[in-house]
This record gives sequence, structure tokens and C-alpha cells, in this order.
Amino acid sequence: MSDRVLILGIGNPLMTDEGVGVRVAELLLSGFELPDDVEVIDAGTMGLGIMNLLRDRDFIIVVDAIDNTGHEPGTVVLLTPEELAPSQIMHSLHDTRFTNVLEAAALTGMQPEAICIGVQVASLEQWVTELTPEVEAALPAAVAAVLDLLAARGIELLPLEGSSIDADIIEAIRTRSDMPDA
Repeated sequence: MSDRVLILGIGNPLMTDEGVGVRVAELLLSGFELPDDVEVIDAGTMGLGIMNLLRDRDFIIVVDAIDNTGHEPGTVVLLTPEELAPSQIMHSLHDTRFTNVLEAAALTGMQPEAICIGVQVASLEQWVTELTPEVEAALPAAVAAVLDLLAARGIELLPLEGSSIDADIIEAIRTRSDMPDA
């Protein structure tokens, strides 16, 4: 039996680069054929409401915007949920970190393995739906990172027939170097 995988694109697409996780989810959904045991969800701005999505999952991949990492804008970084927490963008005291969601899920017996892909932001300007050029240019590398994590588990996503998978994504998959540490 193969892993039941959930890919969560997290973020607010109305705040410039904060929407990068959602954009990666959109690229995966529009460009790749997903096997039955892999689901991609635009998780928006999270909260404990996504805890139910973790039910019956073995492996979770989170793609989210990160800040204050010391990396250049557009840098794609592989992180544990604990490493992601201090770099996640919080807008108010009511926000919930992904580690909090995992801790709450564990209280109900759900303990999926999780890994995070963070993309260093350049801007968090409100009411702007376009990504900055640096983060837009990082989309292929972020998608390639998701595909690499899946391939390491024996899961291959094939491009949808007739989809216009960006040549930059294909090139990023072919030439991607290891991501820097957090």
C-alpha cells in the first residue's frame, strides 16, 4: 500500500508573496495528473480548521511563504515543521502555526509525517495579487521540490495531457540543486 499524501498550499493570495503556497498548489493541480493517493489543496490561511484534512494521511507536504530567514527573496528552502514555525508569516495573535495544527492533530491520534517547503518573500504588500518577480521566478523550483519529495517516496506526477507545463518547471526538475538549510 502506498502512502496517502496531502500537499497543502498555504497562504493569502491577496498579500503579494504570501500567496506563493497557493500558487504552487494551483500549478500542481492544473499541470499534473494526481494518483488516487495524492491530494493537493489550497489551504488558504490555515487555522485549526485544516486539522481534519490530516485524517488518514501518512505524509504531508506544506508549501508556504517564509520571512526573516537571511536568504535572498525567492530562495526555496526545505524545512521541518519546527524549523518552519519561526519563519511563518503571522498577521495577528489569532494566527495558527502549522506546528500547532500538528500538535492538535496528535491529541486526536493523527500523526502524519510532515515536511515543509518555504519560499523567502520579498514583499507582503496587501491587496496585491501578483507575486514579486523574485518569488514568481522561484515557482518552478518550488514545484520541482514538491515533485522531488514525492519521487523520493516512489510517487511520480505526470504532466496532464495537453497541459502547458512551464518549460521552467521541467528545467528546474532537471537541474535543481539541493535546497539550502533553514
